[in-house]
Amino acid sequence: MAKNQFVNAIAPKGDLTKIGRSQFATLFRVADSSKRGLVSWDDFVVFETILKRPDADYWIAFQYFDVDDSGTITHDEFKNVFKANIGPDAIPFDFDCDWIKLYLGKKKGTHVLGYNEFTQLMKGLQGERLRQAFKYFDSDQDGFIKPDQFKRIILELAGHKLSQAVIDRLPTLCTLTPGGRISYSEVIAFHNVIREMDMVERIIREATAKSKDGRIDQSDFINHCVSSTRYSLFTPMEASIIFHFAGRGSPSQRLALIDFAQLLDPRWQAPAEQIAEKTSTSVSILHHIAHSAYNFCLGGAAGAFGATIVYPIDLVKTRMQNQRSTVVGQLLYKNSFDCIRKVFRNEGFIGFYRGLGPQLIGVAPEKAIKLTVNDFVRSRTMDPETGRIKLSWELVAGGTAGGCQVIFTNPLEIVKIRLQMQGEAAKLEGAVPKGAVHIVRQLGLFGLYKGASACLLRDIPFSAIYFPAYWHLKRDIFNEGYNGKQLSFLETLAAAAIAGMPAAYFTTPADVVKTRLQTEARTGQTHYKGMGDAFAKIYREEGFRAFFKGGPARIVRSSPQFGFTLVAYEYLHKFLPYPFQDKPREVETALTSQPEDMSKIHARNALKILLDVHGDFGRRS
Repeated sequence: MAKNQFVNAIAPKGDLTKIGRSQFATLFRVADSSKRGLVSWDDFVVFETILKRPDADYWIAFQYFDVDDSGTITHDEFKNVFKANIGPDAIPFDFDCDWIKLYLGKKKGTHVLGYNEFTQLMKGLQGERLRQAFKYFDSDQDGFIKPDQFKRIILELAGHKLSQAVIDRLPTLCTLTPGGRISYSEVIAFHNVIREMDMVERIIREATAKSKDGRIDQSDFINHCVSSTRYSLFTPMEASIIFHFAGRGSPSQRLALIDFAQLLDPRWQAPAEQIAEKTSTSVSILHHIAHSAYNFCLGGAAGAFGATIVYPIDLVKTRMQNQRSTVVGQLLYKNSFDCIRKVFRNEGFIGFYRGLGPQLIGVAPEKAIKLTVNDFVRSRTMDPETGRIKLSWELVAGGTAGGCQVIFTNPLEIVKIRLQMQGEAAKLEGAVPKGAVHIVRQLGLFGLYKGASACLLRDIPFSAIYFPAYWHLKRDIFNEGYNGKQLSFLETLAAAAIAGMPAAYFTTPADVVKTRLQTEARTGQTHYKGMGDAFAKIYREEGFRAFFKGGPARIVRSSPQFGFTLVAYEYLHKFLPYPFQDKPREVETALTSQPEDMSKIHARNALKILLDVHGDFGRRS
């Protein structure tokens, strides 16, 4: 196996812009036990076995420095391997310093490094190199260096850990304090931030997730750090450095997670700008139209699915609401369960689905409009960086969606209600059931919108309550998106169903009035002139409790209906994704990336340990 084949076998897949694939050839020397320039199958099997060790990264680094395979590393071995891999232009390192002597003794060769001692030396080596490099440039020993000198130090020690955007702005660290130069404390603080970058990312992700607006400032960062760690892990200076580079020189502003991407992800690149503004605008309009049409189709399918499941409950709810308690002999049903029993006995199982046809014809555009309009308004009012939307706009989005759907809801429901009531009328008066077409002809165009004001009074607050409750249940109760969490089927169903409960119950009075207005009153029943008249007469004749007739049945119907509708809608989006969907701007790092083969992760980490010696480690070998 040659070097190229070896690299292809051990290098992780994906973007390796900060660690060149050629640098993985550095590990070839460890695998080539015979030192003949080729790795045999047996050599590769041994190397793969090493990679499966939990400490493979340090073990491989130890073998790289252990040139004579003695199991120990002498002062000269360490010095020679170090110098052979960093190049003549590197910042010099004093191998006779007191720090090295603490590990290897004062006299050369009097003490050698075992494996465990070597791991501790490597862990502290970068800090010593940083100290020596600062001292090397601080020629007048006043405790300051120039910005370009600071940049050179960081490039040698940690260039592979930083994005190009941060590297380009390294000299701006001098702007944190007056004087135009960088102090040793600032250099150490910056190095500590890099060394603890995983913890920096965890704190930022958790703090932004808990923030109401999805943004944090320095105070939020420090407060969350104090509350989530045993000790105050980051100093105020380190927090200032984090926000300085994430905020592009404006550390006082509140930043979203995406603002920290250039600091957290070494592969980060600035988003490409549009080439032609006019072309971009026209394409954007077509994209929005196509995407809305896509949502409309999925919303219609999801709505039909949800309505079919709960239609029997809706029939029981309608009959209970239309029951007039003041008319003698008209109290057919004692309660919802009595209604279910009598419908099944008198009309059979098919009676529970009376009027389903018009319901399915109308519910598809109704739910499609509701879901599409809600998604559209939310997308236009959402913060593109945090994905958050203000509660006021959530209410507007839901209310607008509920209002827009009435154009289909009212004709649909007046036909459905009259079909649902025919079974009851046939039992009482011996009337022959009429079809949906007959009812439409009888009502006419304007008659189809009878009770529309009550329908608006019901649907606008329903959607204004339902959609915000649904999204907040998913995010705040079930923690969707927290550390990349995706909700399960049952969690999504629970969020959608629970959100429907308060929305359904609190809008029951408007639903009762709408039902009375849209039902054809029989002999002896009260006639209503309009919504206000209906409210007044119902309250006067039947009392306040009449406004909540069928409330429990409405909860039982609306809660699962919207539960199954929203679940179907989200899963249709998941399994039938929009082909031209713009990818959201996300921060992808080791904390969020998909799990890789542990052997390749160990190989990458071993190379990172060697790169901590010098950013170009291995390029000369």
